[in-house]
Amino acid sequence: MKVSYGDTDPVFALATPLAESALALIRTSGAIDLLARVFSRPEKLLSAPGNSTVHGWIVDPEDAKKIDEVIVSVYRSPRSYTGEDGADISCHGGIAVVKAVMASLKKAGFREALPGEFTFRAFMNGKLDLTRAESVMELVAAKTGRGREQALRRLTGALEREISEIKTQLAEVLAGTEIYLDYSEDEFFDPSNDSNDEKNDEQAGRLPVRDLAEKAAEGLKLLAANWRRERIYAEGALAVLAGRPNAGKSSLFNYLICEDRSIVTSAPGTTRDWIEALISVEEIPLRLADTAGLRGPGFSGLEEETEAERIGIQRSLELLDRADLVLYVIDGAEGFTGEDREFLSARKEAAGKKPILILWNKADLKQPPAIDKETGALPGQLLSVSAKTGEGITELTRSIAAALEAAPPGINGQETTGPGSLRQKELIDSALASLEEALALADREEPLDIIAPLFRSAINALGEITGEVSSADIFELMFSRFCVGK
Repeated sequence: MKVSYGDTDPVFALATPLAESALALIRTSGAIDLLARVFSRPEKLLSAPGNSTVHGWIVDPEDAKKIDEVIVSVYRSPRSYTGEDGADISCHGGIAVVKAVMASLKKAGFREALPGEFTFRAFMNGKLDLTRAESVMELVAAKTGRGREQALRRLTGALEREISEIKTQLAEVLAGTEIYLDYSEDEFFDPSNDSNDEKNDEQAGRLPVRDLAEKAAEGLKLLAANWRRERIYAEGALAVLAGRPNAGKSSLFNYLICEDRSIVTSAPGTTRDWIEALISVEEIPLRLADTAGLRGPGFSGLEEETEAERIGIQRSLELLDRADLVLYVIDGAEGFTGEDREFLSARKEAAGKKPILILWNKADLKQPPAIDKETGALPGQLLSVSAKTGEGITELTRSIAAALEAAPPGINGQETTGPGSLRQKELIDSALASLEEALALADREEPLDIIAPLFRSAINALGEITGEVSSADIFELMFSRFCVGK
């Protein structure tokens, strides 16, 4: 029989890897009385209070044969993770032992939990809202300490509180709008009455409590803007090394990843295709890519490009379009060239606000000039580095982190969180689009019965983020991505 999220069957799951280890943890939820059937001290287990442990043996429910000596941690409803009575079994970590314990649980009447089912039950029983539920898997998947910290902020309710505050503001706007709709304009607004000019001006704008609507829009814009930073913490960023052949990109790549991954020779054009490695820079997961040298015909005495070089350059340009950060490497021994200036000028126009760091490599041979006479480049625009001696690498990693973490300041100078998943980001965008459309219609003094549904649509979108507005299909799609045991 196919099982689904939402039933109340007693469930179990292995919460640690199925591999040889000192200990393993098997979680159960839904029925301590079933667990008592496979426990050597059933009365002790059944009478155990919440947040206590009981020592005993897991036994076969059919012949009472001992399987393993265990410690059972007992949790009582509603003060448990799932909101149900539950217990965690700490057993020995041998693969055969774990399989035997789980087999006994099946015989007792438990079924294997679906991916994320423990967290789903916590959500359904009011222990977590949907933003906190999603942050559980974010914590499991966190690649660095910074990613863990951001996921933990959402787990403690930071995002839910910000969404709720904005939703409350929109609810007030909607309530004011609907109250106004219940009265005729003649009853609610008297243009001949000069005793309350503020009220007359408000009604002339056709949108009650407009300041709250605008404040809500600013809050949503800030949350949406923070998505880039949150995605980088969770998934990592793509930083691409680019520059002319022999500028030292591959040497710099090898230095940063602490491996000889890219082939380095004195001959220009050694790298024909891009190569990638995952590193951590200031607690940010970074996919660092080394690319083929970018050049025009005739560079360094080569009269024409080979087919392999053309393909490599094209792939490099395509990768640059996808990059979160471009690290453009200048050959310090040769200095700025026309090709460097042409590339930087073109990327500045094409990339918009995408950050570019200019690296003056080979600083051990020659320091950067005070100013580039042709481009007017100031020292602050250049980072002096040396892939040979390591000069400037610490400043480079700090600059990479600063460029990637750049985000709008928090409201009133306070730090704000952001969406932790694409689902949350898309719903924030949807709410913001509805709100901006409502404000635009109000500016044109369109009827409020057209505007009011847009506020309700924005509120519903925010309700989907926290789970107040939801569907079974959304739950199955979301929680099926969790690991088993969470």
